Amino acid sequence: MQDHDLSEILKAVSDPTRRSLLTTLVQEGPLRVTELAGRYAMSLNAVSKHIKVLEAAGLATRRTMGRVHLIEANLDPVRSVDAWFGELRSIWELRLDRLGEVFSEGTRNNERSVTDAKKDDPGAG
Repeated sequence: MQDHDLSEILKAVSDPTRRSLLTTLVQEGPLRVTELAGRYAMSLNAVSKHIKVLEAAGLATRRTMGRVHLIEANLDPVRSVDAWFGELRSIWELRLDRLGEVFSEGTRNNERSVTDAKKDDPGAG
């Protein structure tokens, strides 16, 4: 996935109305633009603008049958974003594991230093 594609997808889902439209399309399948406009109490123009952003990001497709425009969700880009987040998650898990190792080594070294200091101090203990 190219950075541009990822940016377009994330930009498209950054808007709560578009996220809601996408969720509705996923749950209910293809819907007419007029149906979506009615459900969201929005003008056809406003819904169309949101749909165009989703289409540009590849998150929605449009089928035209005469004057009827059916909008359908496409989750392939979502899978790509999920894979990207998975890569980030793996990187952070490795970094956190390494941080845990460093912390454990530091704790063991600190415990040894305290034990050695007590041995060297005749008044301790």
